Amino acid sequence: MVAYKSKMVERIRLPSRERRERALEEAGYNVFNLAAEDVFVDLLTDSGTGAMSDAQWAALIRGDESYAGSRSFDELESAVREVMGFSRVVPTHQGRGAENVLYGTLVSEGDVVLNNMHFDTTRAHVANQGGDPVDCPVEAAHDLAADEPFKGNFSIERAREVVDDVGAENVPLVISTITNNSAAGQPVSVENTRRVRAFADEIDATFVIDACRFAENAAFVREREAAFADGAEIVEIAREQLGYADALVMSGKKDGLVNAGGFVATEDDALFERCKQRAILYEGFPTYGGMAGRDVAAMAVGLREAVEEAYVTDRLEQVRGFAAMLEDAGVPIYTPPGGHAVYLDASAALPHLSSDEFPGQALVCALYREGGVRGVELGSFAFPDTDRPELVRLAIPRRTYHKEHLEHVVETAAVVLENRETISGLEVATEPTVPELRHFTAALEPIPL
Repeated sequence: MVAYKSKMVERIRLPSRERRERALEEAGYNVFNLAAEDVFVDLLTDSGTGAMSDAQWAALIRGDESYAGSRSFDELESAVREVMGFSRVVPTHQGRGAENVLYGTLVSEGDVVLNNMHFDTTRAHVANQGGDPVDCPVEAAHDLAADEPFKGNFSIERAREVVDDVGAENVPLVISTITNNSAAGQPVSVENTRRVRAFADEIDATFVIDACRFAENAAFVREREAAFADGAEIVEIAREQLGYADALVMSGKKDGLVNAGGFVATEDDALFERCKQRAILYEGFPTYGGMAGRDVAAMAVGLREAVEEAYVTDRLEQVRGFAAMLEDAGVPIYTPPGGHAVYLDASAALPHLSSDEFPGQALVCALYREGGVRGVELGSFAFPDTDRPELVRLAIPRRTYHKEHLEHVVETAAVVLENRETISGLEVATEPTVPELRHFTAALEPIPL
């Protein structure tokens, strides 16, 4: 079912092959460095790249730009309480601002932080505070073909091994990311969330949910978890799952359906006050948090829209349809597909390249070179010194692209695979001093075949 019609359009164009070749070289074979005007279909991220609804645009125009005590903040606070079940909200300019506020408050030098799988900025924020980010994925997370319903789950067994090794007193924080972006957008079950809550209580740790894609996760729960198969509403599932956490960290640029914004939410008065003071230092006054009032107002509307049946059904169906087209074209992907993206199996796509030659990044560059398509590598280049599969994420911006755009991506990927033997590996030429963030700004160069 198509849930939307277009009320505004933007002209896009496919640059010439010569221009794409030149742009890629000038970007140091890192697509983050490409100019957006040189990209035809942009699947780099679903973060802040979607289209807002007419209701969100109306809210944006009505936004209250008062420095303190704005009406827009009241609207956001009400939406977070209604949709997510938390009444104390600290707004930030985006998700990583929320991570800075919360993890800067909770993590100290020498701490060990457990997560089902840390994504890039989460890992970096923990490390920046002197902590050690440790992943606790379930075994199926790294099996690209396993037909398991909740491959994004947090492994309690792995977490216990870590605690036995380092001591519970050194593990102050446990995080569950829903959906699990590093595990191909795979969902996390409510039952697993309950178990993580109990585990955190057992070791006296704070339990945080990274709720960026909470609505997509709730939709998967209703489909796949027997306890919720009786037609429970998305918002009811979301509130229950999120309610097991002591705090939330949220990028509104995902399931907030906006182009900017995020927040920390909690019911803990003491933690709320600590986060609020840190937010004043790094983000802004606690009722705007680095956002314009109009962005705060638009996110309040977006949170409610994210749990609407028509929206979330359309969202998941588009991703599944895209995955099916890629599989039909013989493109190897991570299955089952997640909620916000399709992840390509770069090792299977480019078997002649070793992990030292960054097959994922080579595939990203080939997709851009062939069809002006921008994706992102989430393998050995983005996550050095971790044991992760070589993946390329094609993230679909919300309510933005149509079937014809995705068909172009599929056709591009098919041509790339037909000529895979001509694709060379890459090596790092320059990189920043923070290894967890090197994929954002590093430059690479081709390795001669």
